[in-house]
Amino acid sequence: MALQFYKETRGLRLNSTLKEQLSRASSSVALNLAEGSARKSAKDQNRFFQISFASLLECQAIIELSELENTKAFQLADTLAAHIYKLIQ
Repeated sequence: MALQFYKETRGLRLNSTLKEQLSRASSSVALNLAEGSARKSAKDQNRFFQISFASLLECQAIIELSELENTKAFQLADTLAAHIYKLIQ
């Protein structure tokens, strides 16, 4: 789902500054989930999952600033946030 979210964000029409920031933040979501999943201790996993969650919140803020809340990317972000939140608990 994180990869799908990343791909979906690439198609959003944003100004160049926000587009670059969204690209970094959305890739961070997927990369930190992957790295956290590879960690053996729950503490290490949780740290990477929290970073991923924070990056996802950043993505949501960018989408909201750009007034694109009615996009598939925003819907995916909401669903993904719920899944990551469960991982953190």
